[in-house]
Amino acid sequence: MLPEQRKREIVEYISAQDGCSVEELAQEMECSAATIRRDLTDLEERELIKRSHGGALPVASVGGEKNLREKKVQNLQKKIAIAERAIEEIHEGNVVFFDSGTTTMEVAKKAPSDGSFVGVTNSPLIALELRERDGEVQLTGGSLRQRTLSLIGSTAERFMETSNFDVAFIGTNGIDAEGVLTTANAQEARMKELMIENSKRVVLVSTVEKLEQQNFKEFGALTDVNVFVTDEKLSEKHRQWFENAAVRVVDGTAT
Repeated sequence: MLPEQRKREIVEYISAQDGCSVEELAQEMECSAATIRRDLTDLEERELIKRSHGGALPVASVGGEKNLREKKVQNLQKKIAIAERAIEEIHEGNVVFFDSGTTTMEVAKKAPSDGSFVGVTNSPLIALELRERDGEVQLTGGSLRQRTLSLIGSTAERFMETSNFDVAFIGTNGIDAEGVLTTANAQEARMKELMIENSKRVVLVSTVEKLEQQNFKEFGALTDVNVFVTDEKLSEKHRQWFENAAVRVVDGTAT
């Protein structure tokens, strides 16, 4: 295996495992621990991973990935404002997917409480919230990722591959100038890809700070999105991104 290919696989493995030891990487990559340490030093200098005692942790290409507790308190009022606009996309009789995340959690909290829709999610926390809405709730199943408390892996993916949704509320860690949507973990990215593939309408919910940000793993593009719900009025430059992709924007100018 060529060094650059091995390093790409190291980054992906660290992200998928949410961190691992040098010994584990050496076994997985079938090379010496000394080679892995050199690779990790190089990858850390390129800000693709973060070294830890005896191993490495995943890191987004622009800043580290925050854990759920950190995300929960960040921009809370903005996320609530997004949720109040986003729930207009839920119609009676819909099967609605809620991506794991703190903004989508606020959407779930604001969702109708009359049992008029079926809620589906890969977040046990969101499932508990949706249960308070008095409607049917389904979980994808799968392995629980500790950092974000989202369900990932083959079981979750099989559930998604055999399901169809009327609308999906999806979060993102970054939207770059090319309209690419990114997140920090490869397995979460795969789940988001399946949300997009199996939904009639995709509603992207995000604060404007995610614009011009880029993370480790791509999962889609603005051309996959039907509606973008955000917290503030977009600049003319950013609004043009969404117009070019034929995405309807619901922002801070909405009444």
